[in-house]
Amino acid sequence: GLVRAIGPSLPASVGPLGDPTLELHNGNGDKIASNDNWKIDDATGQSQEAAIRATTVPPSNDLESAILTTLPPGNYTAIVAGKKSGTGVGLVEVYNLQ
Repeated sequence: GLVRAIGPSLPASVGPLGDPTLELHNGNGDKIASNDNWKIDDATGQSQEAAIRATTVPPSNDLESAILTTLPPGNYTAIVAGKKSGTGVGLVEVYNLQ
């Protein structure tokens, strides 16, 4: 699936979060993935742009975050925060990719 944290692409009227970061935690609260700026995989430092574009739902702003992963059934928590303590409205989206 794909988990996205968007902010900069939201309408200015909502006061969007300018540079969102994203963390994904399992049911025990352990962080299992994180991302800042969706084109680069935080875990590897390598580009993940082609893989995320292939989902057909990539973020539209380079500062937004995305995690492409396969998860077993269970409970998960996505945490969106503003980089450098930034504030504003952010949106978490989860896509079940088949």
